[in-house]
Formats: sequence, structure tokens, C-alpha cells
Amino acid sequence: MAHYASVRGTDRSKPIQNIHRNPKSFIMSEIRQATALSVPATDALRFLPEGPFALQDSQFSWVGIQHGADAKQGSLNLCDLASQTNQSFDLPGRPGFAFPCTTANRFVVGCERSLGFFDTATGKFDVFQEGIDGDVSNTIINDGTFYENNLVFGTKDLEFATKKAGLYLYRGRDSKLIRLRDDQICSNGKSIVKNADGSLDLYDIDSPTRQIVRYALDIDAGTLGDPTVVIDLTKDPAVPDGAILTPDGKHVIVSMFLPDVADFGSTRMYDIVSGDLVCEWQTPGSPQNTCPALVRHDGKIQLVITTAVENMAPDAKAKCPNAGQLFLAETDIADHGGPINEFYPA
Repeated sequence: MAHYASVRGTDRSKPIQNIHRNPKSFIMSEIRQATALSVPATDALRFLPEGPFALQDSQFSWVGIQHGADAKQGSLNLCDLASQTNQSFDLPGRPGFAFPCTTANRFVVGCERSLGFFDTATGKFDVFQEGIDGDVSNTIINDGTFYENNLVFGTKDLEFATKKAGLYLYRGRDSKLIRLRDDQICSNGKSIVKNADGSLDLYDIDSPTRQIVRYALDIDAGTLGDPTVVIDLTKDPAVPDGAILTPDGKHVIVSMFLPDVADFGSTRMYDIVSGDLVCEWQTPGSPQNTCPALVRHDGKIQLVITTAVENMAPDAKAKCPNAGQLFLAETDIADHGGPINEFYPA
């Protein structure tokens, strides 16, 4: 997320289908309160936390995109919920995402305009793809997801103004970088779902549109289908940022970034078919929610929410005392055992 104050395989002349124009954005079946953790403990790490990802029970990773308003560096972080401790590893730039690999201590990371592997044991970052968004200026990698050994990720315009940021597929089988879109502003909130017939859908957010959309994704062809609006939040004062799907694929959980002083922030769960708001988790004293993740902790599936200080003037921060903290909240999501997430196969 940043500064909230040509399509390959898609015919842009076709209208976007909108299934749910008016989800019940403010009719809630349930409101829950999230609890602020003691992590992060520094101003640098509280500036822009994002991308939490479950590692094992009570443990998850997250990225500090940048360590201050003028910083050009960020970090990979490992958080332990049982002890509420955090390990931080500086990266050679600003990361947009980091996913654990099947190799111990190894993460695949999108950092600035490169993809690489970071080793937490050695601190070494090995780049395997450079030149992302090479034909435009002032963009860096933002949010991403993966399916098998394929990465789908987007970039963001650092001025949060121009439709020039890319949406990319890095196809693992032939190490090919394919640009799927070239007209996003701040590419966020991605999940890939395999359907019963074997086809894939990509759920995606370009934050300024305030819409969660779905595309058919063909990895072999390197193409997207036409976008379908799943959840329309265009009338909402907050901006949808990071998002995940529930394990059954029936709901989307989205963190809302409200660039204003407020008593609480909001992370919400919507029913994908009806568009109804099922649950809202409020983050007291922290209005800028950035990303959600599901983590098993204390024998049940719980929700981790990252929040940010970014954009806040000193007087606003004083009114939002938990801004930039990580939060933990209860859910009713069934725990069927096994790992919460798959790891990137590398």
C-alpha cells in the first residue's frame, strides 16, 4: 500500500460485468474486536506492515514495506504469537511480498523491481528476475500470491496517481515473466483458486478502484479473462488493501485502509456469492488496516491483521495509539487440521 491521501488477453472494449453492485456494506451479522499485540516494537517497523503469512502453529511472517516515510529499505519479519516476539531481517530495498519456501530459512521475495530468494540464516538475497516495470518510472513491486511454482504479483505507482503499474505472472516452468495488465495504480489483495474443472481464477484488487474482481487465469497461455466485480466498495470511505480467501473459497477477508483519524479500523469478511458482509473485525485505535492472514493459535484458526502508521501526522498518531500494531482476533472458521498454507516449491 502507498500514499492513500495494455491488457494481455483481455478485450478492454467489453464492459466489466458487475455481479454485486450493492453489497450490504454496513449491515453486519457480527462485529468482533481484535486485540493489539506488542509487535512491532519500533517506529520503523510500525510504519507499513503488510503481507502476514502463516508458517506453522502460532508463527507467521510479515513484511515491513518501508521503515519510514523517506526510507528506501524494508524488512522480512518472523513473529511468534506464543511469546509475542519478532525477528526482523533487513532487505536490500522495499519488499512487496515474501512467501516461505519448502527449503528451510528460504523465502521468495518481491523487492523493489526484482524477484529473489532471501535466506534468513545468511542474510543473502539472490535475485532471479530483474527489470520488472522496466518501461515505466516510479513503481515498485507490491502484493502477490502463488500457485505451485508460479507467482502472480503487482506493482504500485509511488505517487498513487497514474494507471501505469503492472500485474505480472512469473511462470515457473520456463522462468518467463509475463505482463498481464499495465494499467493498475496500486495492485493489492491476490488469491488464486483452482475450480472443480481444473481451471484457475485470480481474485485481485487495484485499491483505488475500491473493487474486488475475479479473472479466469490461464498460466500456460499467460492470459487473463475479462474481469468480473465480486465485491464493489466504491462508496466506502476506506480503501480495500490486502485480502485472502477462506479455506473453503466461499468468503473473502479484506483489510480496509482508512486514511483518517477514527476510533477503529476494519477488516471484513464478505460472502462471495451474495456479496453480503458476514463479519467485521475492528482494530481499536488503528484505522489503517493493511492485510489479513489466518493462523492456527491456541488450537483454533485465528485472524492476524496488520495495520500501518503511514500518512499519519503526529497529532493523528496521538489519536490512534495502536496504529502500526499487529492484531489478533477470534474466528469461527473450522480447523480441519494440517498446515494453513502451502509453501513455495523452491
